[in-house]
Amino acid sequence: QVEFVESGGGLVQPGGSLRLSCAASGSIASIYAMAWYRQAPGKQRELVARVTNSGLTNYADSVKGRFTISRDNAKNTVYLQMNSLESEDTAIYYCNRPGSTTGLSPWGQGTQVTVSS
Repeated sequence: QVEFVESGGGLVQPGGSLRLSCAASGSIASIYAMAWYRQAPGKQRELVARVTNSGLTNYADSVKGRFTISRDNAKNTVYLQMNSLESEDTAIYYCNRPGSTTGLSPWGQGTQVTVSS
């Protein structure tokens, strides 16, 4: 099955921006929905943003208006543009196929995002 490799994380100051990428090991063209999740220290993994094949998106309330998810099926890649970052956004970010309660594919290593001055 398709596996995912996340990249693009790093250390950024509050108010800054980052763009995360998720490269799939195979085609994502037939995958209806893709999503970004995050897990902060001591907290459960949560769904951050979701995008369907037709471009429909939805977001966690905490990131609405600041984050934008997109996908490029030709490149088998999913992106997460993160603007106006806050310290509460500090977490490891993962991508996956969203199921009813969790991801449907094996979890990758994720990419660490740290927002700090």
